[in-house]
Amino acid sequence: MWRGSSSARERGNTMAASVITFLIYICVLALVIYLIIWVLTDVIGLPIPAKVIQILWVIVALVAILWLVQMVLPGVGGLRFPHG
Repeated sequence: MWRGSSSARERGNTMAASVITFLIYICVLALVIYLIIWVLTDVIGLPIPAKVIQILWVIVALVAILWLVQMVLPGVGGLRFPHG
């Protein structure tokens, strides 16, 4: 068997684990934001304009994109996020 194949397989497994971890983090982040909005609007009764909620979700999407860039290209940018 060729020696390089195990190294490539390990990199593939590491990348798959990083992608799964990234998706879990994004799901948790979206759930937390959704719960915060739900508690503020339905439980407490604080009226939040729809535009504010849209802006909040845009910020979440930008954080997700930044997280993805950090996972794929770890040397880019000054922020450090866990990437597996």
